[in-house]
Amino acid sequence: MKPYRIISDGSCDMPEELAAKKNVTIVPFYVTMDERTYLKEGVDISKAEFYRWMLDNPKTLPRSSTPSVADFLEAFTRAAEAGEDVLCICITKKFSSSCDVAETAAGLLAETHPETKVRVINAMVNTVCQALVVLEAARIRDMGADLDRCAAAVEAIRPSARIFFTIGSMDYLRHGGRIGKLAGIAGSILGIRPLITLKEGEIFPSGLSRSRKPSLDKVMNLAVKYITTTFKSPADYSLVVGYGADFHEAVSFRDNLMESLARVGHKLVVPIFHIGAVISVHTGPLPLGVAVVRRAALA
Repeated sequence: MKPYRIISDGSCDMPEELAAKKNVTIVPFYVTMDERTYLKEGVDISKAEFYRWMLDNPKTLPRSSTPSVADFLEAFTRAAEAGEDVLCICITKKFSSSCDVAETAAGLLAETHPETKVRVINAMVNTVCQALVVLEAARIRDMGADLDRCAAAVEAIRPSARIFFTIGSMDYLRHGGRIGKLAGIAGSILGIRPLITLKEGEIFPSGLSRSRKPSLDKVMNLAVKYITTTFKSPADYSLVVGYGADFHEAVSFRDNLMESLARVGHKLVVPIFHIGAVISVHTGPLPLGVAVVRRAALA
């Protein structure tokens, strides 16, 4: 079996050390705070630096942009020169052109390395849920599956993927053009915090709250209900908490989530991943929520 490299765009928000451990290559997105200077996240600017800037400049709304064709081509070429094929997992197409850019890069690679196979998959999710999908791909690869079987296993779990989360305000969603189905839920009511579910590649309204603590409780309840009605045991799914600027809040939320799940027979340890700039330009500095996806299986 020919070896293959798993590559993901930077939307996946996988911790750098975990990506290295799992032999996953990350192609960073770009972020700009002044509409002129584009910085590679994780290379030119760290997540912590970006959040500090957001908190210090609440009236200035940043933007993100996809990796370039050249960025993907460089990653694909490194794999090809190492004698590897490529499985590339990208952010949902409904949020970004990253998949299309990767496909263009794959076409260019075919001209110089026709022996190298590249499969590009639309994860149909983003941020820490995309990380879970990528980690499942790495687990299946490490079980000895070839590229096509691994790709099929990843595609099969996508319908189960969910993110349940809340944010600090609607301003960033409006600015970033991600308001979509949320447009009518809060109107102009000051202080309203939406509850949001990401599924099937896009965001859907799941309720409202007037303050932070109740919004987090409702997010947790949504997640627990989905998990317990969809999966028989923790062996059936992967789970992670994603947070923005407030790590201590995330720890408290994670601990409460674990307690709630344990009470219904789902005892497990839930990791915490830091949501990056690619997502926070649309959510603001205070996203917090839960991502879950079915564990992949070989056909």
